[in-house]
Order: sequence, then structure tokens, then C-alpha cells
Amino acid sequence: MRKIIHCDCDCFYAAVEMRDNPALTDIPIAIGGSVEQRGVVATCNYPARKFGIHSAMPMAQALKRCPHLTVMRGDMAKYKAVARQVFAIYRDVTELIEPLSLDEAFLDVSDVTLHHGSATRMAEAIREQVRSEVGITVSAGVAPNKFLAKIASDWRKPDGLFVITPEAIDDFVQQLPVKKIHGVGPRTAEKLAELGIRTCADLRAWPLTELVERFGRFGYRLHELSYGRDERPVKIHRERKSISTEQTYPQDLPTLESCQQELPLLIEDLKRRYARLEPPPAVRGLVVKVKFNDFTQTTVEHADPAPNLEQFETLLSVGWARGAKPVRLLGVGYRLAEEITAQQLPLF
Repeated sequence: MRKIIHCDCDCFYAAVEMRDNPALTDIPIAIGGSVEQRGVVATCNYPARKFGIHSAMPMAQALKRCPHLTVMRGDMAKYKAVARQVFAIYRDVTELIEPLSLDEAFLDVSDVTLHHGSATRMAEAIREQVRSEVGITVSAGVAPNKFLAKIASDWRKPDGLFVITPEAIDDFVQQLPVKKIHGVGPRTAEKLAELGIRTCADLRAWPLTELVERFGRFGYRLHELSYGRDERPVKIHRERKSISTEQTYPQDLPTLESCQQELPLLIEDLKRRYARLEPPPAVRGLVVKVKFNDFTQTTVEHADPAPNLEQFETLLSVGWARGAKPVRLLGVGYRLAEEITAQQLPLF
């Protein structure tokens, strides 16, 4: 039985700004791009969330909901420095750390003897140390696996701690809404609701074969998670599966031709990002993302180990034709090949 802690800094970028300027603490603030550049909200503090503002929301929409919102560009160099402080505190507890983002990570403390081996006390100590030494708050979840630990860390946000013990798993999971399951987005949740599936208890009533038939491989995942089962280990090294870049334009790109004119700059930026990978993994495919002026978006992919401009142009043409309307954002990317370790296969 594993002991997993999921740590997630509360409204991280905004928390750092409020720490450095306490006058911001009780007013709604958002970190992100400006309205003039059609920016989006990277994160916002809890006073801003009371107005319905959330990450990835267009900044113009956020300002409509809260006209007195304080918008800040943010300082990534500062945020990365703070994140290094936080992760150093995590490493005082265990080296088995899987970062999920700049401010979020899984910690495997199964074999850690600190605090008499109590994962709950370790989580409490981590939260207290981050508060006193870094000046921000961390919410944490403690559970026997990654799936439950991540859900638990969100249960009492902000600045909360929630523990799911092995004996409490069944009761907890049965009441869990399926929309809390990672990978269940609005469309999947709607499809599940049409089948009368709103909780994990509802999921359990469906045979595995039918879930797989309706949802493919994800159907098996849904079945396992409905019982709170998750055997994924904490991975110290996360394998990069893709790399991409995108640009939101101050003025909509009105035609396919105007979109194609922007491709060379995007591809050059993608090549620079790819070249910084150490070592650069093999490319196995291309991706083009198109977001239209009504905020609908589409992604087009093609498997090819030797990308060039013409292939990106072809994918862009396919994507643009799906909406055939002005474009506010374009993105390009590579799908990266997984590392394969050679091994001798048995004859039988």
C-alpha cells in the first residue's frame, strides 16, 4: 500500500504577488496577458474567483465580470525561483517526487520514516514549512494512490489538508461525482450523464465491456477509478510526449492565406524550443491548432518523422476548413517518440 501526498500551491502566481505586496491580498487580481493583446488569465486569487473568473478565461471576459479587477503581467523568473524553494522543502521529505507543473507535485512517502512514517504529519509539516519559509500556502491530499491524492488536495482548498485512508476509500469514491475524474471533461461528463452516470457508484453499475465499447480504452480507466484503483507509480522523470508553441493575435486573421503567412514564424519558434531539449527526442508527428474568433477550436494531426512547412500548411488548411471563419489563435507542435529500450523477446 503506497502513501502518496499531492501538494498544490494555492493560486500560485497570485499568491507570490500578494506575498510581495500585501495591499493586493483582499482585492481581486489576475495574472495574465493584457486585453489589448487578447491575453488570458493564467491564474487569479480567491477574491477574483468569487466573480466567476478562472484560469484560461479571456482577460476581456474577466474584466466584464469584475471591472475593478487588477491585472498583472506576472514575473516568471520570480515564480520559478519560488517554486525551487518549495520543491527544496519537498526534497527534505523524499526524493520520489513527480512534478506536474511549476507549483504542483506528487510525493511518494511510502518508505519515509519521518514523523513515525505518518504521511498526514509529513503533509502537515510540509505545509507549515512552506508557509513560514516561503510565505505562501499549499493544499495537500494524502491517499494510497495518485488518483485519490490529487482529488483530496482539492477537497479543502485553499490552504487545506484532506486525508483518504485505505478503509475510507470505498465510501468516499462511491459518492464521488464522475466530473472529478481526471480526463472527464464537459463533453464526456455530458455523455455519461445521458447514460445516467453521475457518480462513481453509477459507474460501477455498468459492465466493463459496455464501458469499453462506449469509451474505448478510457472505459477501462473509468471502471478502475470508480473503485478507487490506480496503480500508477510516482515517476521521478516525466517523459515529454509533445512540444508546441502558439500565438494569440491582436487582430483576427480573416482568411486561410493570412493564417498561412504566420506559419513560418511559429515553426521557427517551435524549432528553437525543440532544439533546447536535452537530448532532442525523435519527432513522430505534427500538430496544428486553430482557435476561431468564436472561441471554438480544432486540432489536426499527422504522423510524419520529417516535418516541413508544406505539411504544416496542409494541416492548417484542413483545420481552417472546419470553421472557415476568422482565427484568433494558431499553434503548431511536434508529437515526440517514446524512448524504447531494446530487449530480447522470449521464443515462447
